[in-house]
Amino acid sequence: MTTSELLPDLSPDLRTVLDTVPDTGTVQGGDVVWDDRGTPLEGWLATPGEASDELRPAVLVLHDWFGVVDHVKVRATMLARLGYVALAGDVYGQGVRPGPAEAGAQAGAWYGDVPAFRARLAANLERLRAEPGVDPSRIAVMGYCFGGSGALELARSGADVAAVASFHGGLGTALPAEEGAVRAPLLVMTGAADPVVPDDAVVGFEDELRAAGAPDWQIVSYSGAMHAFAVPGTDSPDHGAQYQAVADQRSWRQLQAFLDEVL
Repeated sequence: MTTSELLPDLSPDLRTVLDTVPDTGTVQGGDVVWDDRGTPLEGWLATPGEASDELRPAVLVLHDWFGVVDHVKVRATMLARLGYVALAGDVYGQGVRPGPAEAGAQAGAWYGDVPAFRARLAANLERLRAEPGVDPSRIAVMGYCFGGSGALELARSGADVAAVASFHGGLGTALPAEEGAVRAPLLVMTGAADPVVPDDAVVGFEDELRAAGAPDWQIVSYSGAMHAFAVPGTDSPDHGAQYQAVADQRSWRQLQAFLDEVL
C-alpha cells in the first residue's frame, strides 16, 4: 500500500521525515479500537505487510499531548518500513484529540495520577502484545514529549518489555522507581536547550536510575535542541519548543541502532 493511501493528508514536513526511511510498498496501516476497563481506545497499527511465518519484533509508539495525530502515525509507518509491527497507542481515549488550548490540561490530568497513567499505558502495551504475529519477548516502547514521559513510567513500573526509548520526554515523576524495578534497557534523548527538562532534571533522573539499580541506560543530549525537537512543524521558541532537523535525524539513527541491538 502506498504512503498516499495510508496517510493521505500529511503536511510537507511530515512527508519529508517519513521519506527518510525508504518505502517498501508493502506496509499496511489503519485504525484499531480496543477497550480498557470500559473506555474505548483508538490507536493506529502499522505492519510490514510481507507474509512471514516468524514472529516479528514490535514497538509501541506513545503520542505527545495532542493525542494520536499524524506525527505518531508517521513514526509507526517508519518503523513498519524497517520491519517492526508498530502501534501508535492511545492514552486519552477514542476521539479525544485536544487542540493547543486543551492539550496541557489533558496531559496534566494523567501526569497528576501516575497509577492511572501507568495502567492506561499497560493497556496499550497488552494490545500490541496480543497482535497476531508479534513476538511478545521483543517489544520496545518509545514516545515523544508526553509519550516519552509515559514510556519512562512503564519502565519504572517494571513492565516486561525489551527496551524503552524517550524523545524529549519529561524525566520527573511522583513515583520514582523502586530498587530493582527498572529492568529494560533505556535510551533517553533530550535537548540541551530544553527548558522543560533542564540540566537538574537530567541529573535527578540519573540519580533515580542509580538508586533503583537500573542495569542499562544511556542519556543523549543534543546541543541547541529545545523541547519537541523531533516533532516536525513545532516552532514556538518563545515557549521553549522548536523542531530541529539535525537532532531529529541523529536521534532517529540512535533509536535504530538501539532497536537493532536490543530486539
